[in-house]
Amino acid sequence: MKIRAAIFDLGGVVFDSPLHAIARHEAAVGAPAGIVNRVAAQGSAWGQLERGELCMEEFLRAFDAECRAAGAEIRAAEMMARIAECGPRPRMLEAIRRIRAEGLLVAALTNNWANGEPQGAAEEAADAEFRGLFHAFVESSVVGLRKPDPRIYQHLLGLLGIAPGEAVFLDDIGRNLKTARQLGMITIKVETPEQALGDLSRVIGIAL
Repeated sequence: MKIRAAIFDLGGVVFDSPLHAIARHEAAVGAPAGIVNRVAAQGSAWGQLERGELCMEEFLRAFDAECRAAGAEIRAAEMMARIAECGPRPRMLEAIRRIRAEGLLVAALTNNWANGEPQGAAEEAADAEFRGLFHAFVESSVVGLRKPDPRIYQHLLGLLGIAPGEAVFLDDIGRNLKTARQLGMITIKVETPEQALGDLSRVIGIAL
């Protein structure tokens, strides 16, 4: 089946990795390495934030309490500020533009959250320009579903009007890729932009 769409996670793929920002924060506050991901994986406030069920202020209080119960003082507000500093990767943006110019669909599928802060005019313009790179842009906090729930992948495929086997999906987290493979997508685990784009070039037959 011919590939018709490239689907990109954002953090850790199109943007610098929030996992790296979290690791730096854990080290800075003297928390055990990996504690944030362990707490987040327990069906905690993190999942509620990403599904749009908590506002940021509610999340910060709840996640600090959850980490404290797990034996760590994490200072969630500072951690989220570090994550917000993760910027876009120019090579990935260039590749997305190239893929689109070659006639393939491009989409974003991201677990994210609303930070509750108003945007200025320049930020709004930059955000609109970024979103305009994609034919479809699916956010967990908007649709109320988060990866690896198969329904969020199916929702995106429906928006694109394609079958799973017509898509290649790039993510930096294995459990998110597992669901995509089970649905029938081709998957690429992103370690570095260079590795990911090399793998993607081989899948879609476009030099990136």
